[in-house]
Amino acid sequence: MADLPPDIAALSFEDALAELDAIVRKLETGSTKLDDAIGAYARGAALKAHCETKLKEAQAKVDKIVLGGDGAIGLEPAGIE
Repeated sequence: MADLPPDIAALSFEDALAELDAIVRKLETGSTKLDDAIGAYARGAALKAHCETKLKEAQAKVDKIVLGGDGAIGLEPAGIE
């Protein structure tokens, strides 16, 4: 996330996703000036990258509980891809 602007890097996943959604909706209307659309697209790309990083971080924290043959309970990486 070092390449991201500090204001984006500081956003929570939910806030970044909400801003990205607003940018997409604005761009879909087609009423944005070209220079503004290009800037919005660039910010949207950075927000998307931030959201993907946040999701990967959350995925790495997810463990699944496994029951061993002897009845012991343990944790194993979920392996969600």
